[in-house]
Amino acid sequence: MYKDNQLLSHVFYQPIQIVKLEEMVSCKEVHFTHPFIVIVYEGHIMCMLQGRPIQLSSNSVMFLEDTDDFYLLETRESTGIVIQYRAYGSKRDSLLQEATLMEHCSYRLMNLAKEVEKEATVGGSNPFRLQKLFGEMLEELYSHLRDNKQQQEGLWIDKVLHYINLHFRDELTREQMAEKAQVSPEHFSRTFHKHTGYTYSAYLTLLRIRESQKKLLFAMPKLDDLAHEVGYREGTYFSRKFREFVGVSPTVYYQKSKRIIALNTNHTACLLALGITPVLGVYSPFLEGIKSVPSLQKLKGYEYDITSNYREITAACPDVIINYSGGREKQALLSVAPVLELPCKQLSWREQFALIANIVDRQEVYKNWLQQYDEQIALCNHILDQKLGERGSAIVWEIGSHEAYCLNSSHGRGSHILYEDLGFRRPDAIVTQNINQTGYLTVDIEDIVHFPADYIFVTALPTKDFKKERFLNVLHSEKWQSLTAVQKKQVYFINQYELFYGYDPLSTAAQLQKLMQVLTS
Repeated sequence: MYKDNQLLSHVFYQPIQIVKLEEMVSCKEVHFTHPFIVIVYEGHIMCMLQGRPIQLSSNSVMFLEDTDDFYLLETRESTGIVIQYRAYGSKRDSLLQEATLMEHCSYRLMNLAKEVEKEATVGGSNPFRLQKLFGEMLEELYSHLRDNKQQQEGLWIDKVLHYINLHFRDELTREQMAEKAQVSPEHFSRTFHKHTGYTYSAYLTLLRIRESQKKLLFAMPKLDDLAHEVGYREGTYFSRKFREFVGVSPTVYYQKSKRIIALNTNHTACLLALGITPVLGVYSPFLEGIKSVPSLQKLKGYEYDITSNYREITAACPDVIINYSGGREKQALLSVAPVLELPCKQLSWREQFALIANIVDRQEVYKNWLQQYDEQIALCNHILDQKLGERGSAIVWEIGSHEAYCLNSSHGRGSHILYEDLGFRRPDAIVTQNINQTGYLTVDIEDIVHFPADYIFVTALPTKDFKKERFLNVLHSEKWQSLTAVQKKQVYFINQYELFYGYDPLSTAAQLQKLMQVLTS
């Protein structure tokens, strides 16, 4: 049995008056004292709401709680109705208590409204049919309101979060952000907490402290200077907030050995080259062949789904998370640790290697490793000078299942070694394709014959038989056979995708060895 207060928690909506739109304009005596719904079937109407002119077009619905601020001006050959209703019950739904305009409503909602109008006009033998139809119409209306509210919240919350993420160092109040979102401060706070899990002030603190942690990875400035850089007025207050949030003082955080998570294979490789195994990292088959680590230290399938590893990332208690910039996971991981984003297209593997060495305080290891690599490059160039003389042009292809990919230095794949270390140049045919800006070129497999070069390297081949046959047809074509590299036997089918995928110190050293092997064999 339900208790009385449970019964009172339900709301009952009863239609008490239905008026055609044209009657509202022609009859000045029509005046509503209860909430009402304006429904436009066809045409356009002009009305005044809270002193502002508003136009409603076909298949539009407006719900109004306050009847004093609404005036219908003209109908412009439109058809539709206005339904006045009374609500019974103590608990009203917030969705039905705000002036809301919905456009492009469903056919079902419009049809239910017409049935309500028809039943109210002609009546029938069933005294409950009008109430039933009105209830179904409200249910459809409520569904539209809910979906519309969620969509609008998603639009403004994304806009506000983007703004806050860019300007968190400034003096940003809740009221300013609510005004930017064009909602009340109270509604802003409720929605912000629902979407982020944080109050507005806590989220602002989160961004500022995370930014200060990233700065402390590279230097230990004066506290007042650091405070100003992240949005605080003075160092003492900043230091207190930092300790509350991180658990240690800024100085201790700067001095401590960092627990690092690497969210891609290239940054995992950088750490391994520096003699450091991340508490969690992403490992390619190539890296697993170099360094054997327990499965608990490997992130599985991270590049596809963060949720599958979120628990492990949180449990690792990292001091910093390293990843490429632009990852969608940054927002989700801010609550765990600062996310240091390295722009892959703007930074070479050497520059990324240097930054990571600075973070883990292994600058000398980095310098020694790079010195040995450059000595190896010098030796390789000496050998190639004797064997090849002037290098000429070179192109690197990956042949996929449907297309062929030509890679430039910013994407690695061995091209950075050929172009930056071993003195080969890019063929004119790919230079004109703006590959320096894009980093890669995608063409149909049959079109690789239109990009001649003195040396051709194929680092990946199709894996399916019918795609291999398509590539073989290209290799047997007259155009391919006429290429200079083919005639001089300077085409090298390496087919080691996993090795050439890496753009890091370990992969680069191994790629250099493989390229020299085929060039000098």
